[in-house]
Amino acid sequence: MKLWYSFTKELKLASKSFYFYIEIVMAIIILAVVLFAIPENFSNSRTEYLYLDMPEAAKTVFINTLLDEDTDGQAESVDVKVKKEILSATFYESDDKKIYIVDDEDTLIKLTEAKKQLGAVIEMNETGDIHYKYYLQGYETQRLQNLYMVIHNNDMLTLETAINAQDVRPLSDDYEVFNDREHTIPAMLTFNGSLMGMFIIAAFIFLDKEQGIIKAYAVTASAVWQYLMSKTLVLTITSIITTLIITIPVMGLRPNYPLMLLFLITTGFFASTVGLLVSGYFRSMTKAFNVLYLLIIFTMLPAIAYFIPSWEPVWIKFIPSYHIIHGFKEVIVKNGDTAYVLLASLGFLMAGALMFIWSNHRHKKNLTA
Repeated sequence: MKLWYSFTKELKLASKSFYFYIEIVMAIIILAVVLFAIPENFSNSRTEYLYLDMPEAAKTVFINTLLDEDTDGQAESVDVKVKKEILSATFYESDDKKIYIVDDEDTLIKLTEAKKQLGAVIEMNETGDIHYKYYLQGYETQRLQNLYMVIHNNDMLTLETAINAQDVRPLSDDYEVFNDREHTIPAMLTFNGSLMGMFIIAAFIFLDKEQGIIKAYAVTASAVWQYLMSKTLVLTITSIITTLIITIPVMGLRPNYPLMLLFLITTGFFASTVGLLVSGYFRSMTKAFNVLYLLIIFTMLPAIAYFIPSWEPVWIKFIPSYHIIHGFKEVIVKNGDTAYVLLASLGFLMAGALMFIWSNHRHKKNLTA
């Protein structure tokens, strides 16, 4: 009963707190960004700048090929502004390319330098052999550079035939593909639904210290763990509300909401106990800022690996937010790995319990510090 009384009191106080409404407003902002700033599917078309250094007859054949692939079958004369200079080009657009053909190599170099895109000179010598000279940006991988060097050593039709002849077999056909908007949801839920509690609960504790609430609490008969648990429960309720604000408009009824609720409670509990522990070692938010800032950077690293699958070093899997992101992904995907989510929930619950015991011990010794 004491815990319930403490929880209801903290919930009333939190509803009047500035930090409570920060979470609600942040959830609404995130939802607005996801719905209106992130398209369902990003454009995968790439831009190329070309100069055709070849006889007119060969140039006509090349351009006719571009026209066959062009979305409207017509070339467009365009002016491209580079600093204070206007450069002329002929524009072609297909489903996966935007191609600008210019009249000389100097113009090509200016465009590739200014627009940070691929440029190429396609030359034909007197014997009819075609040579390619690429202008790269310097950030291309060595594998891509090697590909540019060898791709034209074989006839393109031969390469296409070889690629089409490869036997590609999917490991499973019972899966769901996210669009680009839905793909952002696991990371958004991780930081707003779970990890945000780590910083908000620390802010609540520091605010209580500044207002003298903790000193008044220290002389009551209530146990310290009840005070800390009531803060955690308040953050859990807030996290559930903000998570639903983000998830329902984007994902509808597809996610496994009971499993999401379980995972949200356990991961939120873990994150909150980290915030409780940090607040037990500092007197104010200002003094704890450096630690909180490092935690922000540390927990953001798995999100980078999530959005760039080609970069996923082994050590990143030891960061808790990595498993939170992938846990939410399994929750919202069709036929997700329930066993993974349950096992991760158990792990975060156990880790959170240990952190809570540690935090309780720390706050008992330093509650009024």
